[in-house]
Amino acid sequence: MSAPLLLLDVPWLLYRAHFALPSSIKGADGEPIGALLGTVRTILAEIEEHDPAAVCCAFGSEEATHRVELLPAYHAHRDPMPDALRHRWDQAQDLCAAFGWAVRDGGDLEADDVIGTLSKRRSSHGGSSVIVTADRDLMACVDERTVVRRPAGRGPGLVTIDVDGVRDQLAVRPDQVTDLIALRGDQSDGIPGVPGIGAKTAARLLEKHGDLEGVLRAAGAEGPDGEPGGDPVHGDGLTPRLAGALREHAADARRDRAVALLHEADVEAVADGRTDRAAGADAVEALGMGRLAKDLREG
Repeated sequence: MSAPLLLLDVPWLLYRAHFALPSSIKGADGEPIGALLGTVRTILAEIEEHDPAAVCCAFGSEEATHRVELLPAYHAHRDPMPDALRHRWDQAQDLCAAFGWAVRDGGDLEADDVIGTLSKRRSSHGGSSVIVTADRDLMACVDERTVVRRPAGRGPGLVTIDVDGVRDQLAVRPDQVTDLIALRGDQSDGIPGVPGIGAKTAARLLEKHGDLEGVLRAAGAEGPDGEPGGDPVHGDGLTPRLAGALREHAADARRDRAVALLHEADVEAVADGRTDRAAGADAVEALGMGRLAKDLREG
């Protein structure tokens, strides 16, 4: 298989590095610079690991407009971005571009939508992708040509999740991930899911009934166009209590699926290209990351 496209969820990397590195690490302006330092070092490590044909740094809205319109609670529980991080956030795109990495911004969509769009486009043309993110919804992109690199646990390392890895972690196929989120919810995004349905139950129901609509039909829920539901099919984990919850919250589950579903982003394709370490070294040095600049120049 040809060298992959490395797709990076830069907003997540910035948050991760900002809170992982001490605020005592300051840039040339005297402000904390850990967000940029940690992000660039992670990207460089992933480049070393995968030797990609191209690198794309994905950006976007903190929460897509259409998702908030569907679900006002989406991301509403999250604290506002710290001022120190906002300062570095505004510098991140230019810094990534200085390394010769492609920068793609989803505008009103999120970085996840950008990554999903580009990975599927790459797969459809016979190419491969490596996605670096912690977001569960992007595990829906995993296929024979696409893997996700995500945190292994509390440590700094990342693990590779392929098709079998999705099954091991979530007990569903990649094409069922969005339906899983609709049923069980996603606390990190403020997606509630169906009351009383956790990860194991949701996975078991999807294993039996295929997708969200199959689960709702088995519960006797009204169809998406308002057609009457049939008699519930109890058994295989679909108890009368769960069937009742699914009927009551069928519209909410469909809404939550629409919130979790990745949208096509209007972004340009990414051309193959190599990292410009010299230009990157100059850029990080100007921001006050002298040690990183020295490492880049020494190879």
